[in-house]
Amino acid sequence: MRVLVDRVWPRGVTKKAAALDLWLKDVAPTTALRKWYGHEPARWAEFQTRYRAELSARDEAVARLSSLIESGRVTLLYAAREEGLSHALVLRDFMRERLSHH
Repeated sequence: MRVLVDRVWPRGVTKKAAALDLWLKDVAPTTALRKWYGHEPARWAEFQTRYRAELSARDEAVARLSSLIESGRVTLLYAAREEGLSHALVLRDFMRERLSHH
């Protein structure tokens, strides 16, 4: 299962090329948080805290992703250039923690 976890569609990528099964916008950071963060390394720690707070408030979207993960392998797709500072890493860790407690 290939899931796009960005709020906006990646520039220059066709739907065919993305070959995704689901676009789950509601697990992405809000537009306000994404713009505040701007992939600035100095804001990474605070971004993680704020994004985790957003995820904690999104029961429906997180539950949907949880059920997909519990059903089989899920690949999170995202368009960040700086892989080490991507929200997808925070989301991955958040989901691992959540699922290990169930």
